[in-house]
Amino acid sequence: MKGAQRTAEDEGASLHLHRWNSRAVVAVALIALASGFGQFGVVAALGDVAREFGRVAPGHSLVDQAGLSGSELGIGLAVIRLASLGSLPLIGLADRFGRRAMLLGTVSLGLLLTVASAVSPGYWWFVAIYACGRPMLSATNALSQVSAAEQTNSRDRSAAVALTAAGYGVGAGLIAVIHSLASGFLGFRGIMALAIVPLCAVPFLRKWIEEPDRFTVAEAESDHPLPVLGAVGPRFRRRLAVIVVIAFAVSVITGPANSFVFLYAQNVLRQPGYLTAAMVAGAGLAGLAGLLVGRWMADHVGRRPTAAVAMVGLAGFGALAYGGSRPALIVGYVLGVLSGSVLAPAVGSLLAELFPTTVRASVAGWWVAAGVLGAVAGLVTFGVVADVGNRFAVAAVLTFLPAACFAALFWLVPETRGKEPEDLWPAEAVPVVMPDEASDGRAAGGSPGV
Repeated sequence: MKGAQRTAEDEGASLHLHRWNSRAVVAVALIALASGFGQFGVVAALGDVAREFGRVAPGHSLVDQAGLSGSELGIGLAVIRLASLGSLPLIGLADRFGRRAMLLGTVSLGLLLTVASAVSPGYWWFVAIYACGRPMLSATNALSQVSAAEQTNSRDRSAAVALTAAGYGVGAGLIAVIHSLASGFLGFRGIMALAIVPLCAVPFLRKWIEEPDRFTVAEAESDHPLPVLGAVGPRFRRRLAVIVVIAFAVSVITGPANSFVFLYAQNVLRQPGYLTAAMVAGAGLAGLAGLLVGRWMADHVGRRPTAAVAMVGLAGFGALAYGGSRPALIVGYVLGVLSGSVLAPAVGSLLAELFPTTVRASVAGWWVAAGVLGAVAGLVTFGVVADVGNRFAVAAVLTFLPAACFAALFWLVPETRGKEPEDLWPAEAVPVVMPDEASDGRAAGGSPGV
C-alpha cells in the first residue's frame, strides 16, 4: 500500500535508525556533555563569583555570608536564564537547516563565550558575557535530545534520551566536582576558562555527528512550517500549550533548586569542599540510577505517570534540601537529582513523540523558552523570600510545592509509550521503521555500538 502507508520494505529503504548505543547517538551525548560542562559553571562557581565581586563580612545576613545580596544574585541568575530565550529561534532553525549544523555551531560558540566570561572585570560584566553564551548552550542541550530521539525507534528512544541526559549530567557534575576540589586554586575565572577543554574536543566529534534520517525525509516533503511559529499552528496549538505550562512549572522548581544549592552549601551552611564534592559524586550515582529507572518506567509504566511522579519528587526533595541542615541538604540534593533523572527520559520521549518532525525542534525551543520564564520566576521569588531573614527553607516551600500541582497536566496529552511519532501524525507520511538486529548495523552506518 503506497502513499501515507508504506510497506516494511519501503520503510527500511527510506529511513535508517540507530540503536541507542550507536556511535552517532553517543556522539550527540558527548556534545550534550560539553554543553553541561559549560552551562553549569556559573552554578558551581556562584559562591566564588559573589566573593570576587562582593564583600564578605561578619554577620548573619545573606549579603554578609555570600558577598552579594540574594536579590543581586537572583536577578543576575535570572538575567542569565532569561538570555536562554534566545535559544528559541536557534533551536527552531534546526527545523529548516538541520540538526547537525545547528548542534555544532551552537556548542562551539557557546563554549567560546563561556571561556570569554573568565576575564570579566565586574559582576554585571560577567552576567552579560556569560548570558551571551547561554542561548547557544541551551540550544545545544535541546537539540541533542531531539537528535537522539529522532535517530531511534520506540524501543530505543527513551534509552537514547537518557544517554544524552546522562551526558549533560556528567558534564555538569564534572565541573561541580572540579570546583569543589580546586576552587581555592582556580577561582571562578579558572572554572570558566576550563570550558576550552570541551571546546577543543568538538572538531573531533564533528565526523561522528549525523543528520537524522527523519529530518532528511521530512525536508524532502513539500510542507515546511515556519520555524518556531509553525509549531503554534492550529494542529499543534493545544498540545503545545499544555507542554509550555508544564515546562514553566518544572523550571520554577529546578531553576532556584539548582542555581542556589552550591552557594547555600558553601556560603550559608559552610559545608567543607570535600563534603560538597562527595555530595555531587553521590548525586551523580543517583542520577545514573534515576536515568535507568526513568527509562524502565517510561517504557513499561508510561511517559505520563513517570513524568508526573518525578515532577512531584523534584518539588518535595528540593524543599528538603533547603531545610537548614547539612544532612537535609545532602539527602534532598541527591534525591532531587534522582527525581530529575527519572523525569528526563519520559519527558524527552514524550516531546519527540507528540509532534511531527517538521516542527519537533521548534517545540523543543518552546519548551526551553517556557522553562526559562519559569526559572526566572522561581529565581526571583526564591531570592526575594530568602532575603527576608535568610529563610531558605520558607523560600523553598513557597516556590517549589505550588508548582508541583501542575504535574496533573500530563494527562491532558496522549500517552505515547510504544508509539512512533508517525503513529500520531500519519498525514506526515514519514516512514515508521522498527529495525531488527540485522538492520541495526546498517542503520548505524556500519559502525558498531559504543
